[in-house]
Amino acid sequence: MAESPYKITRWPKKERPRERLLQHGPQHLSEAELLGILLGKGTRRKTAIDLARELLDQYESLQNLSSRSPSELTTVKGIGSAKAATLSSAFELVRRIQSERSVSKPCFKRSSDVANHYLPLMRDLRKEVFKVLLLNRVNRLIKEVIISEGTLDASIVHPRDVFREAMLESASGVILIHNHPSGNSNPSEEDLRITKQLVEAGRLLGIKVYDHIILAGESHRSLADEGLL
Repeated sequence: MAESPYKITRWPKKERPRERLLQHGPQHLSEAELLGILLGKGTRRKTAIDLARELLDQYESLQNLSSRSPSELTTVKGIGSAKAATLSSAFELVRRIQSERSVSKPCFKRSSDVANHYLPLMRDLRKEVFKVLLLNRVNRLIKEVIISEGTLDASIVHPRDVFREAMLESASGVILIHNHPSGNSNPSEEDLRITKQLVEAGRLLGIKVYDHIILAGESHRSLADEGLL
């Protein structure tokens, strides 16, 4: 069987993205070429670079593309489960690198410390995720716990679930965080009601709620900074 004319291996070596990357470095490649290397192979009628260009055209930017779930990526013709998994893995690694500050657990002394760490991890989420950050006496992160995913509701975010891990880990205090996929960082009435409920529960248990931080796009709102705690 003759080799498909749509394979990059038929290109002159000096024009192939992988060879150019190895010789000159990734900074010399376009976004489509870098994505094409991740995709590996194209289809019978398209190269991996063609597929990459179609993805960038459809989602308009790498930022938008990186926020798509694997299942959504597989709806694009030519992107199967293996390619979707590869892309999602690469984007998640980027988010983790952006949020990484040191080998040790991060220390949160200001709301901006929390935002700088978690915005890269949570800004692309398509649904609301509510987390509680367990802190020791010097405000260093012990552990983060996901309490709920989906629409935020006081019946779902129960004090029992929020403080169970805090008590098991002997946390001195907690910070509450959740994202607004809409990009609007203004706290809703439900956000304020949940915060008040959890602050009161923490006071009874002797575990301080230091803050409730809302992440939205590239911005954040701290209820503690605004005197709403």
